[in-house]
Amino acid sequence: MSSDRLNPDKLRNWPKGRFLLSLTAYDYPLSRVLDEAGIDLIHVGDSLGMVVLGMPDTTGVTMVDMIRATEAVSRGRKKAMISVDLPFGSYKTADDCVKNSKILIQAGADAVKPEGGREIFAQVEALQKAGIPWIGHLGMLPQNVKKEEGYRKKGKSKEEARQIFEDAKEMEKRGACAVVLELVVPEVAAQVTKTLSIPTIGIGAGEGTTGQIRVTHDLLGLTPWYRPGFVREDLGFAKKIEELVRGLMSSGRAELG
Repeated sequence: MSSDRLNPDKLRNWPKGRFLLSLTAYDYPLSRVLDEAGIDLIHVGDSLGMVVLGMPDTTGVTMVDMIRATEAVSRGRKKAMISVDLPFGSYKTADDCVKNSKILIQAGADAVKPEGGREIFAQVEALQKAGIPWIGHLGMLPQNVKKEEGYRKKGKSKEEARQIFEDAKEMEKRGACAVVLELVVPEVAAQVTKTLSIPTIGIGAGEGTTGQIRVTHDLLGLTPWYRPGFVREDLGFAKKIEELVRGLMSSGRAELG
């Protein structure tokens, strides 16, 4: 293990004012590229269900999917920390949460990430007791997309903002090494960030968080049929691949060797 690798303890004590960047990876090549580029945190997200497996949302992703992806990503990194989503249905009870988290840690994760606030306090307390590092996730919860019938901004009402604020503080007390704030009203996300001593990682939550997390496929432009509003621009890889394929087809087999 590299001595300067980011780990959960270092993440928990992330310096105030220092930017933190997290990007997703689901395979060895992308993990290695991100790691060698100097990324802080590689996240093996259950977003692989949509951007890799062609699912409509994250709820169909299984532990088998996450284990295989985590193993691949762990082979490609040397310095970056790896966080991994606990997939839908894998942490219904505290015992399930600990059991499946241990499996992901063994596959190469440095920390796991369940979704939710006070409704999963029993699970995260069990993680802390078991000595398993974890990252919180508040705001919009992708695994609840069917229940809530879509994705929407969180923290618009005073009650919703208060709950996010209180849950974040409680998560810090219960051992979280960071908290992801997804689609949270920017003012609320900024206030949570100022209050916590652990870092916050925003996605669609404004610029007032400690750091940001993005789905790498969105930034590369590999999924042009879906582009989140908070992705301002991408590298247009889908178009470049299309142009490459059309060029090879028009030039004939000779150039393929």
